[in-house]
Amino acid sequence: TPPGTTGPARSALRAAGRAKMAARSGRYFCTAGRGLEPFLAREVRARLGATEVGCVSGKVFFSAEAGPGELRKLKSGERLFSLIQKRSPVAVSRDKGRMLHEIKSLVIEEPNHWLDVISSWRNFCECEGKKDTASQKTRLPLKRNSEEEMNIATKRRKAEQVRETVSEEAGERCGVSKRKSDQDCWTESKTDLENPSKNSEEELTAKEQLSFRVSCRCSGAIGKILTSQEIGRAVGIALMKQFGWRADLRDPDLEIFLHFNDIYSVVGIPLFRLPLANREYIKTAGLRSTVAWAMASLAEISAGAFVLDPMCGLGTILLEAAKEWPEACYWGADISDAQLEGANVNIRNAALMDKIELLKASVTALPLPSESFDAVISDIPFGKKFKITKDIQLLPDILQEMERVLRVGGTIVLLLSQDLHKCMDGLTKCAENDSSNATSDGASETATAKDMNVDGNSSSLVNEESFLSSSRHTHFGSLVPDGVYGVSLGKTDAFIHKYRKISSAENQ
Repeated sequence: TPPGTTGPARSALRAAGRAKMAARSGRYFCTAGRGLEPFLAREVRARLGATEVGCVSGKVFFSAEAGPGELRKLKSGERLFSLIQKRSPVAVSRDKGRMLHEIKSLVIEEPNHWLDVISSWRNFCECEGKKDTASQKTRLPLKRNSEEEMNIATKRRKAEQVRETVSEEAGERCGVSKRKSDQDCWTESKTDLENPSKNSEEELTAKEQLSFRVSCRCSGAIGKILTSQEIGRAVGIALMKQFGWRADLRDPDLEIFLHFNDIYSVVGIPLFRLPLANREYIKTAGLRSTVAWAMASLAEISAGAFVLDPMCGLGTILLEAAKEWPEACYWGADISDAQLEGANVNIRNAALMDKIELLKASVTALPLPSESFDAVISDIPFGKKFKITKDIQLLPDILQEMERVLRVGGTIVLLLSQDLHKCMDGLTKCAENDSSNATSDGASETATAKDMNVDGNSSSLVNEESFLSSSRHTHFGSLVPDGVYGVSLGKTDAFIHKYRKISSAENQ
């Protein structure tokens, strides 16, 4: 508050400030690849100052006061949604009608809450513009213009005529598109507007010409009783009757996302047309960008640090790290000319030529000084994807070379296949008489577990066993393990290993 402001003026300014903050606040959920939920939970806290953070498998729920630009910066999530409803799972029975009635109650029980969320969504779209919202159609303003005022009477008369003929026939005229998979369905209809409310200006505006489609996914016990099409049709009809919206499969103003399983029932609105994981600065994709960012986040990169990826491939890890921590210096090495050429194209496309240096070299014989890097991050390309498992025997040489170029106190972060994850246990040995390291590592794993159990409800949260390996403490030379995280790469699973260098090679 400016100095000299009187009491009433000060109160008015504070009220305006609270109103502005409230207008920007919202309840969201973001999908994440399996294993990345704790990374996303930590990110929304650190980047957005999020509160009420909770994890379930594949999703992170949170509240935040953030605009489109801030939300778009999330790096470890896939798709971001504005949350409309989150409830316990639908009670499963043989009575489909009762189950569908319970599902429709998600729409009809709290219509004012729906309108509030839609209003916030419209504000979001106005701030975001046409850059990349879930729908690129022109949004309706929150207040009608003079031309719309002149047409209200005509619209009301038309709505009254339509209402006489629609009602229960809406379900018969509700067409559901056929998709190759029954995991998603889009509900569409030719139903016109219902009679708008005469008492609420905002409610009338929300009803006018708003088109929608429904995306439904169901799994678990409910998926054995009801199909996605049945659920989508029921919710679509409920929305049309409740709000007078019209369904549009091809070019809707609004998309409604439903997800039902044995853990929860969720309804939301996607905020961006493209997933957050689609990076506009990466021309040729290699490793999944969300996994690459998660690896870089574990490396504890600081300003002025030197970071190396000795098997950089297309440079995805370096790109994610340089975008997030631009005050460090990055080096990438690879033995393949084709990979280096692709990495160079990506670096130029991301305008990071002054941040990242590339060189052709073998990871087992790096032409770099000893103890010259603060962090080494790499996706070791072994396993089924590359079909070069015979070279697993080179793993000790790779680790030794990484250890050589790493400074004392530095970190190594590796992405390993399931086979290499098992191999690592054979290459390392249990640390003996090292209680201090054991205590440190135990505290690290406990902190990670606390990050995951953000709501203190173990029945609905992701089990920490899916993220952390056993608590056995091992070391390889001067490297001490500092966490293991299981992540999904789509069709396969992998493990992120983190090590810390505790002493110089001469002291071994």
